[in-house]
Amino acid sequence: QVRLVESGGGLVQAGGSLRLSCTASGRSFNPYAMGWFRQAQGKEREFVAGIAWYNIRGDIYSDSVKGRFTISRDIAKNSLYLQMNILKPEDTAVYYCAGGKTGQATQFSRDYDYWGQGTQVTVSS
Repeated sequence: QVRLVESGGGLVQAGGSLRLSCTASGRSFNPYAMGWFRQAQGKEREFVAGIAWYNIRGDIYSDSVKGRFTISRDIAKNSLYLQMNILKPEDTAVYYCAGGKTGQATQFSRDYDYWGQGTQVTVSS
């Protein structure tokens, strides 16, 4: 049994920053790939950023957030983070933390086994 809990969402003006956190718990938590997805109102869920849990290299990002967002993790705290800078109104969405057992960072939702409940990010113009 694995539980992922996101936090850090909120309301911010365009150009501002937010830092999302995802904390994992459960004896069976053994991730390799971790990532962030988001779903805007009326749109499909999309990949945001991914990382390999035991390898600091090889982070991947969607084109829409590359250069503005940074994914990171703290193994000792079982936590995943998403630093979001220069936020835009189009970043408004529910953001989800996810974990999978693949050996590399991945953009495909099918590679993820565990999902958090989501945290709302709203960027005003």
